[in-house]
Amino acid sequence: MNFRELLLNNRKFLKAHDWEEIPPSPEWEPDFRKGVAPPLLEKTHDPEVETVELVKIDETGLGTMSVRDAIGGRMSRRNFGDEHVSLEELSFLLWVTQGVHSVSGDRASTRRTVPSGGSRHPFETYLIANRVGGLEPGVYRYLPLEHLLARVEVLGDDAKGRLTEAVEGQAFISRAAVVFVWTAVPYRAEWRYNIIAHKDIAIEAGHVCQNLYLACEAVGAGTCAVTSYHQRKMDEFIGVDGDEEFTVYLAPVGKV
Repeated sequence: MNFRELLLNNRKFLKAHDWEEIPPSPEWEPDFRKGVAPPLLEKTHDPEVETVELVKIDETGLGTMSVRDAIGGRMSRRNFGDEHVSLEELSFLLWVTQGVHSVSGDRASTRRTVPSGGSRHPFETYLIANRVGGLEPGVYRYLPLEHLLARVEVLGDDAKGRLTEAVEGQAFISRAAVVFVWTAVPYRAEWRYNIIAHKDIAIEAGHVCQNLYLACEAVGAGTCAVTSYHQRKMDEFIGVDGDEEFTVYLAPVGKV
């Protein structure tokens, strides 16, 4: 396949799927139509793993900036100060990007602060915390159903170098107070939409990150959307398998 053919083939990913190209077959039916139980709404965590209770959104007092001001001030920021992000601010940013309003009665779907096709919400949120008040530096995973953080790993002395290598030399990322890393668990969307799911996942990652941009403006912080990283090294850094779950997007956050 030459470059032009590759370019045109990749463009198909952006289009509505043409079912006329696929001969009718039971294998193209999504699993939910076959009566397969839905996947879990969030990854399970070991109850022995340390968790951190976050500040409930109605107790933060944050987010009072007007939508107009937040949108007007929104920009990508790569220069961060040395200040800590408070646990209250982090709680707010996590709720804004993946917070849960309600869970369906059969626990098959959630309604959250961002839209998702079929309410599938295929993302997990990991944090690389460097300077967060009340948090030991480390890798954490957000548990949106419980509004908790579960610690994945304590950061060692080599963490800054490993992270910079994983993001292909973008040193400003490792200088952030905290780095948001979003992974996709594709089957959550594939269960309902089969091969159409992948376009939805890509679009919905943008919803999540834009909410982070606007919320950062409201707390005097800044962020920058990042899609350039080394896939295997980033996945290894946060401890995911790279197949059933893998990094799709990241955004460093710091005070400006």
